[in-house]
Amino acid sequence: MLDLKLIQKNPDILKKALADRHSDLDVAEFLRLDEVRRKLLVEVEALKSQRNSASQEVAKRKREGQDATALLAELGNLSQRIKELDQKTVEAKSDVQQWLMAVPNIPDASVPVGRDENDNPCLRTWGKPRTFDFPVKEHGDLGQALDGLDFERAAKLSGSRFVVMRNWAARLDRALINFFLDQHTLHEDYIEVSPPYIVNSQTMTGTGQLPKFEEDLFKLRETDLYLIPTAEVPLTNLHAGETLDEEDLPRAYCAATPCFRSEAGAAGKDTRGIIRMHQFNKVEMVRFSHPDTSFEQLELMTGHACHLLELLELPYRVITLCTGDMGFGSAKTYDVEVWLPAQKTYREISSCSNCIDFQARRAGIRFKPKGGKSEFVHTLNGSGLPTGRTMAALLENGQQRDGSIVLPEVLSPYLGGQLVIEPL
Repeated sequence: MLDLKLIQKNPDILKKALADRHSDLDVAEFLRLDEVRRKLLVEVEALKSQRNSASQEVAKRKREGQDATALLAELGNLSQRIKELDQKTVEAKSDVQQWLMAVPNIPDASVPVGRDENDNPCLRTWGKPRTFDFPVKEHGDLGQALDGLDFERAAKLSGSRFVVMRNWAARLDRALINFFLDQHTLHEDYIEVSPPYIVNSQTMTGTGQLPKFEEDLFKLRETDLYLIPTAEVPLTNLHAGETLDEEDLPRAYCAATPCFRSEAGAAGKDTRGIIRMHQFNKVEMVRFSHPDTSFEQLELMTGHACHLLELLELPYRVITLCTGDMGFGSAKTYDVEVWLPAQKTYREISSCSNCIDFQARRAGIRFKPKGGKSEFVHTLNGSGLPTGRTMAALLENGQQRDGSIVLPEVLSPYLGGQLVIEPL
């Protein structure tokens, strides 16, 4: 959520940000709603002042034995009017709040202005895509042929966009989780957390999933609870309503959780394989930063995601999302895209974002500088990494002519030394 005072004092900044994001939100509508709210507040305060004066006069007349009947009637009318205006003020505040909740974050000045993914500049690439001397197969076909991915039985159990992993695939999924967590906790500065997979609406609101993206969530019927779409939600909200000490920053957490997404806006996209599922496992990174260093933290966290791909020997590229392609809560985002040879293209495998104080305002997360007033922290999040898309990249990049898959050496300790998936 944006700073209300910023919008009131500098509406043109928000107008430009919304135009750059190609948003149809109208700042004039906000200014109108806020003007109604402010007028009501002024009117209510004036009436309350009148009521206080009338109350004092009534008390004075009663002490002096004078008739206060007319004043009491006036006092009753004032109280009724104040009650009516208080209700209107509550409604006006709610209107302003709802508008603010629908407003995306303001892009950082370093973010390129553009309309969609076609306007995202590539920052760098790593690794050289392998050249194959035989027809390349897609990961879904490879996984089924090797008896690791079962889409038919998953459809019987749950419907489309689910998969049953078994044999080597189930073990590889587990191995990747452990590998990612070990890298983050043993070689980087993340604290591992095992959070709930079900959270309430306040928690979803804190990170920006609600109210805007409710259709993309799985809600538990007749409750205020939702399945998490990513561990970013519980990890970021660990400190909701808290004030951290300045010396505690930066603070970093990671968690391996299943993620549940309805993919309501992705009909027809990536229907083959395990690229876009309703349920998948992912290791998430979240960082709490001092405002002065949050963009340095963004570079650091993006590097952590990239390092995992380098250890796995998977070619990738890093792109900067333009204003029209950024997520709702982000001020700046880097997407890390892995090479998938069957599709002959790079596909997103990690998205690392600096949300600056946008989520912290919604969730009430502050820090206390020495000798100063408390301020909102900056929050960052990124995938590090999803196991399904990583597995897809490993299968496609590691496939051999005989149908086997060769896995990178770094996974050997997690797979008992077995680095070749043999065909049946």
